[in-house]
Amino acid sequence: RQEKYDWLDQNVFNIENYKKIKPLSPWYFFVPRNTLHIQKYLKWKKINEIFPINNVGIVTARDKFAIGFSQNILKNRIRQFRDLLLDNTLLKEAFKLKDTSTFKLDKFRKELAKDNNWQNYFKLITYRPFDVRHIYYSKWVIERPIYNTMRHMLEDNIAICFVRQYSGNATYSHFIVSEYMVDNRAFFSSKGIIQLAPLYLYPDEKNKNLFNHTQTKKEPNITPLIFKKLNKYYDRKPTPEEILYYIYGVFYSNIYRETYAEFLNIDFPRVPFTSNYDLFIEMGKLGKELAALHLLKSSELGSPIAKYQGSGDNDRIEKVIYKEDEQRIYINKEKYFEGVIPEVWNYYIGGYQVLHKYLKDRKNRMMDDAPRYCRIVTALYKTIEIQKQIDNIYPEIEKNLVKF
Repeated sequence: RQEKYDWLDQNVFNIENYKKIKPLSPWYFFVPRNTLHIQKYLKWKKINEIFPINNVGIVTARDKFAIGFSQNILKNRIRQFRDLLLDNTLLKEAFKLKDTSTFKLDKFRKELAKDNNWQNYFKLITYRPFDVRHIYYSKWVIERPIYNTMRHMLEDNIAICFVRQYSGNATYSHFIVSEYMVDNRAFFSSKGIIQLAPLYLYPDEKNKNLFNHTQTKKEPNITPLIFKKLNKYYDRKPTPEEILYYIYGVFYSNIYRETYAEFLNIDFPRVPFTSNYDLFIEMGKLGKELAALHLLKSSELGSPIAKYQGSGDNDRIEKVIYKEDEQRIYINKEKYFEGVIPEVWNYYIGGYQVLHKYLKDRKNRMMDDAPRYCRIVTALYKTIEIQKQIDNIYPEIEKNLVKF
């Protein structure tokens, strides 16, 4: 405080040293912000208004116990958890478990031991970008299962994932698709929480009864207004998949991300729907290609651009080093992935540098999925190519907009 007072005493106020700002609705920023595009942007629908059923990712509160790279290893943990002959203290020490206000080890072990269907709860989860793992999805193990939303991802489905806001300085890149439930920190460790919106909603078989039997098949999780408006402009009703893929394409536009970065950081992303049907279809095709790449289902991944090379039989991931001049990612002194250009190595989804994060999380493990990693490298390379195509058509999107 004294230092500030001294500075004020020794300096003269000069209005030329200051910049006038005009805080505008709805956020009234008291720092300089680029709000030139705000009025146009605010007219677009938020992603959570388009997909009304959405929620944050799950919280296990004990990832190292509830989530694993191998289902067999995870199953052995759960068997021990259910085995009441094993002492609670032993389990606490072995798996770093502790009682909390919401987790009572002794009680929850006894409850799970009663469940004859315990083997049905092994599921898959998108834990980090491109990193699908096994999870034991039981209320006796998971802190916040977010069942009402995530149950739709236990069926044949696809979801678009995003964040409402984040506190980091990284370029906004917080979008991914998933076929499975997601972890709430899939994009960030602490600076933002992921939101998941499933494309389809399924009947709740658990709570079905004689008085609540209205939904009998899957239904699109898209507000009817979107179908109505697009049908009016296109003279045909787009499919739920076409809408999702169009949005995914738009979200991967670097022009979109950079132009609206100020607003993407503080609220749900908004979607500019084009009134031009041909543009809608063209953007949707690119979005569909991206989705196939990010789910590692694209036929483009059949011939990976990266190769796993090196001598010797040491496949342990010891220290991850990228050598730009060689375009190689070393996992130890002998083994490496080659054919990785700097743009791909430095590619981020959310707060994670994808290729580095994938290997870092597997430090001291064996590199037992090298072909998958090569496909991830290829998927990112193809993503960068498609983003350039998206930016070629994105400006035309904003010239022809649906009015809501």
